Amino acid sequence: MCMFSLPVSQVANTRIFARLTGQGTQLLAYQMEYMSRTENAMILPLPVRQPAEEGSLRFIDFEKYDNFFDDLITGFPYIQRIGIGCSDAAPLTSESLDVVKVGNYIASFVPTLADFSRLDERFRLSPETWDKLPQYQDFSFAVFKLADGTLRPHPMAMEFQTASDAIFFPTVHVHDGETHPTERFDHMLYLQHAGLDSVVDAYRGDAHVDPTTGLVRSQENASQFCRIDQTAGLVDGNLLVHRRDLRGKHPNQDTIIAVVGHPTQKTFNFKSLWSYVPWVIFLSAMGWLFARRSKLKAA
Repeated sequence: MCMFSLPVSQVANTRIFARLTGQGTQLLAYQMEYMSRTENAMILPLPVRQPAEEGSLRFIDFEKYDNFFDDLITGFPYIQRIGIGCSDAAPLTSESLDVVKVGNYIASFVPTLADFSRLDERFRLSPETWDKLPQYQDFSFAVFKLADGTLRPHPMAMEFQTASDAIFFPTVHVHDGETHPTERFDHMLYLQHAGLDSVVDAYRGDAHVDPTTGLVRSQENASQFCRIDQTAGLVDGNLLVHRRDLRGKHPNQDTIIAVVGHPTQKTFNFKSLWSYVPWVIFLSAMGWLFARRSKLKAA
């Protein structure tokens, strides 16, 4: 779910991917299923580094990789366990904002709240609504025009100059011009960061939440289950993918995941060796038994 400029009948199966590049930008991809009786617009607030300008964000065409998120979920296979084991500054100009065709979408980047006055009125939220969302006074916004009907459009993707060292997911809900303290979520959040790869335990199944990261890790690096050549640099094939399920009733707020270390350069993860410890113990014990038996025979 997210912010819509007009009422929607239903929103479901929201999936978001995010990654820091290590070069002052964050990558983001977003896909959901929705039902709307009229043309609508989705508004994603983003923590863009200020002062923002129209070049602070670039859209990425994902029309040819419609099943991107379907591929991501395959990186988390089920394992059966046996035994142990979305500013107060003045508008840049009174001219209309640039409108860009990105795959099947018409998209616009809105550098500041004041710049919404340059956008078609149908695709804005009211000033009264923004007054209830003071956390976005210094944010920028990506706006996507959506067709009416019951649809699952291809992923919307972008790269923006981020003001944060954390990974940001736009998860605040505004569907009826109103904000509510809590909302029902149907989200799957995916992210990549080398710092997470450096501290996770071995893969233990699609439902195992790592005690260090609080996330579910993929079994293999992304190159093993994602078509990296189709992601236009969105996904790093040499990193794991981590996942958080956000379902049910939760506080109506964005999701921010703090990370430590370089976004793309891993350090050695000693925890990866723990999965071999039982085998080492077993083989050592067997070796001792054989050696002991040989000595007894020799005696």
